Amino acid sequence: MSRVFTALGDEHRQRILLTFERGERLNVSQIVAVSTLSRPAVSHHLKILREAGVLGSEKVGKEVFFWVNKPFLAETFDNTRAYLEEHL
Repeated sequence: MSRVFTALGDEHRQRILLTFERGERLNVSQIVAVSTLSRPAVSHHLKILREAGVLGSEKVGKEVFFWVNKPFLAETFDNTRAYLEEHL
């Protein structure tokens, strides 16, 4: 859970996450095209988001496509809400 919140705590990663439309899969080039960051910077942020479970990824040929891992995020936020309701 802490990895998710750490990953989402960065403004650049938040912007990358908001780039995705519902159900959309994007490759690095598509994300770079709408970002103010360099390709290496976008790749770095995508790695952090993927390792935290925020994004899923799949390599297709030479391209890697990313998508928002909505089920994992929903579970994480539901667990956070449940904890708050139970303990605070």
